[in-house]
Amino acid sequence: MTIPVEQLSDPAVRAFVTALNAHDRDAFAAALAPGATMSDDGSERDLAQWTEREAFSSNGRMEVESETDGGRALVAAYTNDTWGSMRTAWRFTVEHGKVTRFETGQAPAD
Repeated sequence: MTIPVEQLSDPAVRAFVTALNAHDRDAFAAALAPGATMSDDGSERDLAQWTEREAFSSNGRMEVESETDGGRALVAAYTNDTWGSMRTAWRFTVEHGKVTRFETGQAPAD
């Protein structure tokens, strides 16, 4: 069962996922606060390089399975042309309506 993106609880996270799934670089940048940071599987990554490689140039997309923490923690099937599909966990820090940080990695098994 997936949660439609337009039903995600947190507006900043909803904007992030909507832009990522639409491969809309401008909307994605607008969802992020200046200086936003991220990590992947516990390692700090360059946000611009990571999103270009893992999302935009590889047709990345998220199908959200569940949300907790007011919509700031997601479990999603993440699919791209490089890695295929995997179950991922996402945690977002939001300030003033913008994502200031996100952390992603493989989701633990249920």
